Parts: sequence; structure tokens; C-alpha cells
Amino acid sequence: MCHSTHRIVDPVRSEVHCSECGLVFETGELITSAPTPSSENSSLGSGRGIGPFTPSGSSRRALGSTLSLTRDGQGRRLDWHRRYEFQHLKRVMQRQTSRVTGGASDRSSAHGELALVGDRLALPSVVMTEAERIFQVAKSKGLSRGRSLGASVGAAIYAACRRFAIPRTLSEISEAAGASRPDVGRAFKMIQREAELAIPSVGMKSFLVRYAEELALSSHVRSTVEAMMEEAQKEPELSGLSPHGLVAAMIYLAAEREGERRSRAQVARVSAVTEVTLRSTSRVLERVMGPARGHRPADPSDRAT
Repeated sequence: MCHSTHRIVDPVRSEVHCSECGLVFETGELITSAPTPSSENSSLGSGRGIGPFTPSGSSRRALGSTLSLTRDGQGRRLDWHRRYEFQHLKRVMQRQTSRVTGGASDRSSAHGELALVGDRLALPSVVMTEAERIFQVAKSKGLSRGRSLGASVGAAIYAACRRFAIPRTLSEISEAAGASRPDVGRAFKMIQREAELAIPSVGMKSFLVRYAEELALSSHVRSTVEAMMEEAQKEPELSGLSPHGLVAAMIYLAAEREGERRSRAQVARVSAVTEVTLRSTSRVLERVMGPARGHRPADPSDRAT
């Protein structure tokens, strides 16, 4: 167009244009193919070092093999010799994959169990990531050996909730994980002792916020319960009681004192404790903190029991 004979190749814009008028003759792709990594820098010398970022605890299920025990790859039925052989291969594959504790390449059933329990308890993603990390640490140290999967998963989730001050009781986590409370408690104590993790104690205020919202308590009742907490920290007799049970008893007594009475069955259902535990803890509070704080009208459930 301008009768110029000079063309300039611009590697930044990936185009060829005229030096006089700037007319673009041809363009190229801005995205080029990634270089092939060397075998020294790649993982396990396989030459595969390119791919999306895999967060900690994620599962790469699509990379595993699926072995059927009844039919082959073409849909034909297997005889008993081949079924026995495939059963042995599947058992060996599961044993090998269960030993992988590198996090991203772990295809065991623990990842799915952790996600299922986290959904049941409505836990945030940051807590579940910490639970997966704690589970991997416990597995690498051999702390999960000889224990059920539900107990190990429940212990890891309970430890993560304790680290992030999430108000979840051991009974709730055990029920969500499908394991007994003593098994989860023993697995948690083993993780706490052997994994060398800084796990703080359960704070009663976190349980107060949760129970007060579910029971729709006013600010006066919450202030009364907080005052009772400060007084309870000075009493050595109350140090051995369960934190969530102690908070439930304080809420039950403070609600009656402020004229916003909640039945013992309501408080027990929200706090996941039995009415017998709530009644006995309330009596201990009355004896320690004096009759003035525990003076209240008679509860019909006392006559029923």
C-alpha cells in the first residue's frame, strides 16, 4: 500500500508488520507449547512436569485402574480362574495405593470419608484441609494402624476443630463418622501425644455463641452466662466437667434467672447432652455458686424423672 519493502517481525506481539505504515501482514498464536521438561527435574523421571496445581488433600481418582471381578474390558463374563486372578490384582493395587501418603496422589477411601463427614458437620474448607493434613501426618507415623477408618477420620476432624476453635463435640463427630465415642477419643489422644500438634483446649465461649443462637437467647442471658463462666474458672471443682455440658447447664440456669426459661429437653437437644447430665451439672453449679444463682421455679421434668 505504501510501496515499502521493509517488514518487521515483532516477537512480543507475534506479528509481522510494515515499517512505514504499520500494516500487519500476518499474526501468530500468542500461546506457545510448553517446553518439554528434563527427566532430572520431573517427578520420578517420567518427563511429566506440566499440569494444573493440585491442592493438598485432593484426590486424582481418574488416574487409577478400575478392576471388575465379573467381566473383562469387552464385557465378557470371566471364569472363576480369571475372577480369582483379578481379585488378587485388585487387592494388591489397593494395598499399594493405601501406602501412598504424599497427599495429592492419595486415592484411598479416607479422602471421600473426610469429605462426607465434613459435609454432615457443615465444616468450612479450611478446617477440612487441616483435617486432611492431620490425617496424613498420623498415617505417616503409623498412628492409624489397627484402628478403624471412622475412628481415624473422626479424630483428625476433631483435632482440626480444636485447632480452629470450632464448637463441635466429640459425640457429634463420632456420630457423623460412624464410630464409637471411646474409639474416636483414644485415636485423638494418640494423635495429640505422638503427632506433636499444638491442640488448644476447648473454649466455653465458642459453645455459648452456638447454643445461644440456636436457643434464641437475649443479650441479658448471654451476659449472665459469661459472668458465670468467669466465676467457674476460679472453682477447681468445675475443672473436670465437660465444657459443652457446663455451658448448657449455665444457659439453663441463666435463662430461668432472667425470665427466659428454656426447658431442660430443649437445652439438652441443642447441646447434645442427656437430660441426666444436664440435671447433675446444674446441681453442681447450684452447690458451688450458691443457692441465689440456682433459685428457680420447679421444673415438671424433675417430677417426671
